[in-house]
Amino acid sequence: MKKTIDAQIGDVRVGGKNTILKSNAIGSCIAVAACDPTTGIGAMAHIMLPGAAPEDKKAEEKTKYAANAIDTMLTKLERLGSKNDNIEIALVGGGNVLNRDDDTICNDNIESVLELLCRKNLKIKAQALGGTHRRSVTLDIERASIFYSEGNGGETLLWKAG
Repeated sequence: MKKTIDAQIGDVRVGGKNTILKSNAIGSCIAVAACDPTTGIGAMAHIMLPGAAPEDKKAEEKTKYAANAIDTMLTKLERLGSKNDNIEIALVGGGNVLNRDDDTICNDNIESVLELLCRKNLKIKAQALGGTHRRSVTLDIERASIFYSEGNGGETLLWKAG
């Protein structure tokens, strides 16, 4: 029986083959779904803000920021035996769901996450970014598959290993 773990805003969750990681109601946030098919482990970070957290932030609030969340996710994957070369990533979110012309947080999040992952030489295999719809994402670690949905639509395969 697989267990489902929700990744809420600021959460970084990891799991093995018996785990499904899920994040819902993603607006301007970005969910980073990372899967290592060679070890059968995966992780998900639900990022709310670009860049790194200010030093005065409480520890539990730091992973709302892209740099802190990605570093925490990679550390957790490494502790479970993953190597960065084996990690494959899909990105979901970064939408301007309020349709406001002056709303730049969605684009700031996209740029920040893409830049940070590029600097770490991580492989982005798929993405569903931008637009104006809220999204959800599901990582089925055993199947090495990532699905997403937009608005009230059904799930669509975004990425599968192999």
